[in-house]
Amino acid sequence: MGDCHCRPLAFLLGLPFAFLSLILSLIGVIVWIIGSVLSCLCPCCFCCAWLLDTAVDLIKLPINIIKWFIDLIPC
Repeated sequence: MGDCHCRPLAFLLGLPFAFLSLILSLIGVIVWIIGSVLSCLCPCCFCCAWLLDTAVDLIKLPINIIKWFIDLIPC
């Protein structure tokens, strides 16, 4: 059979966790907007960089969760 890239069971099992992480990504969008405004107000533009990086990680969370579940469950 070789490499099996189709894992529908893993996708279905990961959906509830992806939904929860989708809510976290919406929070990440709000944090990103606030961080963008703060970085525009700050003259050094460096003190809020960690806030923007955290927000981007939260936004990417649903995709990372689904990929993790798909890779976790074998064919």
